Amino acid sequence: MNPTLRCTPAITRLQLQNFRSYDRADLRFDGRIVVLTGPNGAGKTNLLEALSFLAPGRGLRRAALGEVQRVNGALAPSAAAPTWAVAATVETVAGPVMVGTGLEPQDDGGERRALRIDGAPRRGQAALSELLTVTWLTPPMDRLFIEGGSGRRRFFDRLVQAYDPQHAGRLGGYEHVMRERARLLRE
Repeated sequence: MNPTLRCTPAITRLQLQNFRSYDRADLRFDGRIVVLTGPNGAGKTNLLEALSFLAPGRGLRRAALGEVQRVNGALAPSAAAPTWAVAATVETVAGPVMVGTGLEPQDDGGERRALRIDGAPRRGQAALSELLTVTWLTPPMDRLFIEGGSGRRRFFDRLVQAYDPQHAGRLGGYEHVMRERARLLRE
């Protein structure tokens, strides 16, 4: 982990292409707190979801990659249509860092999420957690406080990972050991 990047980063620019209700958007920020207001259906949650794709994971709504592709009216996106993309300039202590992610069609007809940091392709999403952390609590998540502890543990693990990116590796190791334990107990 690069300690110079562990500050409170600020997103100074957010660009969207073919993402949910946005054909294109180019928003600039000055590091101050931003409040989104507007009528239902204006695209506020879509902006938050776009930001959530700049962090590891499946995003705010846990949508499949193809679900966030903008669809014009009744026309589904074609193979020739540009795929969705989210890019941001993140201001850090070490200077600005360009981050981008989006849908990348595969030769076999499948799709995967591509990631670039400062123009260089990156494998996996771990590099995102070293740069930017995003945590959200939405109204549908109120069950965290009502239901059993497993959902709360996952939420708190995400909070810890926001401050300690290596926690994801420890958590993955722990989950692997627990699966192996369960398998041995079944046998």
